[in-house]
Amino acid sequence: MEKVAFLGLGAMGYPMAGHLAKRFPTLVWNRTFAKALRHQEEFGSEAVPLERVAEAKVIFTCLPTTKEVAEVAEALLPHLRPGAYWVDATSGEPEGSRRLAERLGERGVTYLDAPVSGGTAGAERGTLTVMMGGPKEAVERVKPFLAYAGKVVHVGPVGAGHAVKAINNALLAVNLWAAGEGLLALVRQGVSAEKALEVINASSGRSNATENLIPERVLTRAFPKTFALGLLVKDLGIAMGVLEGARDPSPLLRLTREVYEMAKRELSPEADHVEALRLLERWAGVEIR
Repeated sequence: MEKVAFLGLGAMGYPMAGHLAKRFPTLVWNRTFAKALRHQEEFGSEAVPLERVAEAKVIFTCLPTTKEVAEVAEALLPHLRPGAYWVDATSGEPEGSRRLAERLGERGVTYLDAPVSGGTAGAERGTLTVMMGGPKEAVERVKPFLAYAGKVVHVGPVGAGHAVKAINNALLAVNLWAAGEGLLALVRQGVSAEKALEVINASSGRSNATENLIPERVLTRAFPKTFALGLLVKDLGIAMGVLEGARDPSPLLRLTREVYEMAKRELSPEADHVEALRLLERWAGVEIR
């Protein structure tokens, strides 16, 4: 059976690599190597030095940004084998992905940008949505290896996956902030946020923010740390690049980026993205309850 490798065992990568290890011989690497050793113990993967990752037919990366992916790729370049596939689950930059695809192509390695959506819960359940950019035949070749996916969509050429991911997260940001503003106004009117959501979620104003994020994290005051505010702001910056390339009107998405930049400064990059609504509450002097 062909080996796979997974680089980057963060909140998403750790369970994603776990699903791979249940089905394939899986090599794992992480900058903090103790985490790779823990993964080996938990899932039966094999923790290896970086150069041994090149033994794999399919190499997966899930790192903070495209910059880190490029750095790892350069370090691995002398060891990579022609005919391998590089599947990048990082929420990266379309233009950086295209440069990386060219660089890896010089070694006969096919790069595919394949960011995911579904959060840590989806990663743990193995139900993530994967948006893939790259040649169709390569996408079909690696699909059987996507053990962590519930849905795989080939969205276009290299870079398209990262573009879709950035815009998707920009829409998440819009929906979350808009729902927060609306609920605060209703609380001022004497409406409980819970009752308001009961109506909204059976009506046309519903979104993932109103159906899941706000009931589970804001009303409960739990605010679990699953996706850092700083990472959402990074994705909003990537979305701005996509918008610049299109040169179409996009005032709402641009304003949303500014709002979340403000939230990141007022809270912290490490705060969960849903905690952005804490800033709204602070300004209003009222909690969403």
